[in-house]
Amino acid sequence: MKFILTFIALLIFWFMLSGHFTVIIVTSAVIYSLIAAYFTYNYFLEEISITGIKRIFKFIAYLPWLFWEIVMANLQVAYIVLSPKMPISPELVETETNLKTDYGKTALGNSITLTPGTVTIEIEDSKILVHAITKEHAQDIRNKDIEKKILRIEA
Repeated sequence: MKFILTFIALLIFWFMLSGHFTVIIVTSAVIYSLIAAYFTYNYFLEEISITGIKRIFKFIAYLPWLFWEIVMANLQVAYIVLSPKMPISPELVETETNLKTDYGKTALGNSITLTPGTVTIEIEDSKILVHAITKEHAQDIRNKDIEKKILRIEA
């Protein structure tokens, strides 16, 4: 069952990225999704349960919020770069995370890094180190908005 769910998820992801449905594309999608699913299905889902499926849907619901945050951060960084004074105030922020799973910590680190103006440098145990381009970006990390969203997924 894990293999089938992994294959379907990879196939859907392929079609979302491709947007084309020619014979060669569909054939390639099926073949490469089967190969990738074969090697990764044990990592895709820890367990098949109602809780696991709920987490998948919670994560999918999290993505539009993350996309919006990325767009807004892009606009902020564009303003900083295009501003003649270049108002940057780089800062390293170390904070504790309440996330328990490696998946949650990885999602947090990737979400922070995907958001322009911040880069996750290190995650070790319950500490996360982030470089922020401005004090406002650093404050956003301290507010833990992204972490709060991921905690809901983890629950």
